[in-house]
Amino acid sequence: MSGGGGSRPPLAPAPGYVAAHIGEEFPGLRLFWVTVAARRQPSPVALRHRLAELSNRYRGASVVAMRTKPIPHAFRAFFRQVGLDPDVERIPGEAVAVARLLQGGFRPSDLVSDACLVALIETGVPVWALDADVVDESGLGIRAATPADCERLGSVDRLATGSLVVADGREVHAVLFSEPLPERGVGAATRRVALYSIGVDGVPSIHVEEALWITEELLGAAE
Repeated sequence: MSGGGGSRPPLAPAPGYVAAHIGEEFPGLRLFWVTVAARRQPSPVALRHRLAELSNRYRGASVVAMRTKPIPHAFRAFFRQVGLDPDVERIPGEAVAVARLLQGGFRPSDLVSDACLVALIETGVPVWALDADVVDESGLGIRAATPADCERLGSVDRLATGSLVVADGREVHAVLFSEPLPERGVGAATRRVALYSIGVDGVPSIHVEEALWITEELLGAAE
C-alpha cells in the first residue's frame, strides 16, 4: 500500500496477522496498518495549534476519570492479562495524559510523532510509526518472541521468549505497546512510514481504524 498528498482520501488500513495461539488466548487482539508517504519534519502551524487546543481537554479530574471509560478500561484489562500493572506501566492514553499534566501541555515534537499523538488523544487508541522501507512485504502482525529474537536483539526492554511483539515475516519491530526499536523507527532518511495500531477486546475496530485515518490525514495535509 502507499499513500499520498492531503487531497487524496485516506487509504483503508489493512488487517495484520495474529499468530493463531495468541488469537485464541487473547480474543479481540488485532493489528491494523497502512503505509503512507511522510518524513520527519517540523509540524505545521495548524497541527501545533491543534495540540495546544487538545491540551485544554485534560485537567486532573478528567485524567483520573479516564480509566472508567470503555476504551481505556479495555486497554487496562488487557495489560493485566499480559502481566503488566497498568498503574505502573501506563496504557498509552493515560501515559500521554499524565505527561500533559506534568508538562503543562502537549509539546510538539515532529510531524510524524505529533500526528500519532493527536490520533491517540482523540480516539484513545495508540498509533506507532515505522520506516516503511524496513518492513517486509509480508506485512505486520503480532506473534510471540522466539529465543532467536531475544538472542539477536539483546537487552530490549520487556523482550523475553514468549513476549508479544509486532513483527513481519523477517524481523521484530517492537515489543507490543512499546516504542519501535530505534533502527525500525522513523529516521532522517525516511520517506515512507508504516503506521500501525493495536486493538484489544472491548475496543471496536472502527476506533482502531479511525486512529490510523486521523494520523494519515494529518501526514497527508503536510505533504
